[in-house]
Amino acid sequence: MECVNENRSEVRDFLLTRRTKITPEQAGLTVYGGNRRVPGLRREEVAMLAGVSADYYTRLEKGNIAGASETVLDAIAGALRLDEAERLHLFELARAATTSPARAARRRPPQQIRPAIQLILDGMTNTPAFVRNGRLDMLATNSLGRALYTPVFRTPGQPPNLARFRFLDPAARDLYPDWDESAHTTVALLRTEAGRDPYNKALTDLIGELSTRSDHFRTLWAAHDVRLHRSGTKRFHHPAVGTLDLMYEAMALEADQGLTLTAYTAPPDSPPTTPYASSPAGRQATTAQPAPALANILSCQADARRHRQSIEPTGKAFPRDPRPQAGQRPGAAARAETTRSPGSKNRPPGRCRSAKGDNSDFPGGRSGCGVQA
Repeated sequence: MECVNENRSEVRDFLLTRRTKITPEQAGLTVYGGNRRVPGLRREEVAMLAGVSADYYTRLEKGNIAGASETVLDAIAGALRLDEAERLHLFELARAATTSPARAARRRPPQQIRPAIQLILDGMTNTPAFVRNGRLDMLATNSLGRALYTPVFRTPGQPPNLARFRFLDPAARDLYPDWDESAHTTVALLRTEAGRDPYNKALTDLIGELSTRSDHFRTLWAAHDVRLHRSGTKRFHHPAVGTLDLMYEAMALEADQGLTLTAYTAPPDSPPTTPYASSPAGRQATTAQPAPALANILSCQADARRHRQSIEPTGKAFPRDPRPQAGQRPGAAARAETTRSPGSKNRPPGRCRSAKGDNSDFPGGRSGCGVQA
């Protein structure tokens, strides 16, 4: 009975908060008179827009969503102008209303990292990557992923939890310069997972802990915002390599329900160096072996992409100017071109190779950053 009441309150609060966000003008309704006692739309206005009776919508908003058809839920989603994440969340709440805790527990598979997944992570040598579950536990990572999230792995408790780190560890505000946005995203992801798996005790325990220990979390949780976290950009201020603006892709592992693989890469217009890494503070902050190489590797990726963009679509480099340079004898330029090593004309310039002509100045020997044009 307690689970049923909890689901009803979730449905009620979600529909109520969505309704208050839509003004009559946004819904295309004409407003007569200036006194409205409620923010957003009235219940009868939502009912009219959805094509259902006011009494039926009132029952839905009170949490009696069990048995509602997909047609009705689609109509409610349209009337409230729900985005994709909100629409899916509404359907998950309706499904949970007809699912018993015992049935949900039978359907929930154990979340374990298969050896193949760890091998894939380890093979991503130039990309920070990790696998998480719905409650934001980091279940597996590669060396660069661990280096990127070094402060998270210093927090007590295993496995490391991104939500607990963001709200309970002061180091989170240093790692995430855009902390407010990051915190909102974290809560929205947990709210989305709570709708998908409302009877997950580990998840509800985490939410209870964060609500008790963090006023900021409790405020954001009451907003009932949800989100799909698929791709975008994220800014880090790493203690060893400084500020990094990284693109990410979050990919659901279809064979492992509830698990997501997230990988980062440097955007093409990222700065080629991070001066903080070579500063005294940056050198002193270096604590993990892979961390010093992180900025170099990501910068090499950006350099390689910039170099690729300067090459013709055919893959051939733009022809050199055959005219001799100042002080150069005629024919010297042609002879120099023919003596260049194979593949060197498409090599990214600068830091991806040492003055010795190999990659020995990067961790990992000749493999270096591993980025090729």
